[in-house]
Amino acid sequence: MEKDILKTKTVKIALEGFGSYLGMEKGCFVVKDRNGETERYPLFENQISEVQIKSGNSVSSGALASLGFWGIDLLILTQKGNPVAVLRSLDDDSHVNTRICQYEALNNGKGLEIAKQIVLAKLQGQDQLLKKHGLRSLDVFSYQQQIKAINGELKLVRARLMNVEGHFSRQYFSQIFQLFNDAIRPEGRKTFKAYDGLNNILNLAYTILSWKIHLALLKAKLEPYLGFLHALQSGMPSLVCDFEELYRYLIDDFVISYCRTISQKDFILKSEGYSGSRKGKRQYLNEPKTRELTGQLNRLFESEIDIPRIRRGRKQQIETLISEEAYVLAEYLRNEKQSWKPRVATV
Repeated sequence: MEKDILKTKTVKIALEGFGSYLGMEKGCFVVKDRNGETERYPLFENQISEVQIKSGNSVSSGALASLGFWGIDLLILTQKGNPVAVLRSLDDDSHVNTRICQYEALNNGKGLEIAKQIVLAKLQGQDQLLKKHGLRSLDVFSYQQQIKAINGELKLVRARLMNVEGHFSRQYFSQIFQLFNDAIRPEGRKTFKAYDGLNNILNLAYTILSWKIHLALLKAKLEPYLGFLHALQSGMPSLVCDFEELYRYLIDDFVISYCRTISQKDFILKSEGYSGSRKGKRQYLNEPKTRELTGQLNRLFESEIDIPRIRRGRKQQIETLISEEAYVLAEYLRNEKQSWKPRVATV
């Protein structure tokens, strides 16, 4: 039987600044900045959870081999902090049973139950956020009853689930956007190729969330491109998109707080393709503000919430919760748990 054990690894190594170097010396990862300052991280203590390197950093082949051998995540970022790749060990694909069970869930009823639980948890999180900010609570009970009543083949009911979720979300955002000042408030929520600054802030924050989720799913030996609420589509990591729904409200709450001091002077306009030969101007945060945003977002994922860890502790970090939820889903798919109900953090 396949068994994945959650290990407590708390140390992250992040190479900051152009010219930083990661190498190996006498059983330690060694980080050197361009001024010669050195930090050492003993490998044998088994506390390293992740290493981040950016364009402009360098890393030795010995360090890469050690990261792969010990199963330590290596996340490769652009200079602006956007994730572009991850290093994986060859044995990451050896846990076949989990992925077989994941494929079987498309047809054995589990996929439908997972899709329902994702939508139910999303609505619960969004309603919490409305209440936190003194906004009108929506009729969650009615929506819950609609969702629970939906049955049939997964391919046929996805659209019905997404329709219920979409109707709730439109009402949710119509209220949430009232919390932003008039200068940056858009008319509505726009995802792909948004032109206004606030929607692009949300889209950037959701992108960073998606990479946290992508890594968590890989650790749990799940297939990121095989989802249940979102349909299979070439190039779209549909299980990542599924998991994003569970934590978007936490990102929304962060953006509400972050944007209290944001004004038009913090944005720049970029000319980008609109359609065919036409171009349009899109509004983005300027570079200093983008770096500030990504830094604060990383601290958000490391902040603690009042949900007990599975093994020990009354609290845990948000990114640990994401990892745990991926492992628990994998156990449910492998019939090691009778049910799966995502835990919703209080905002």
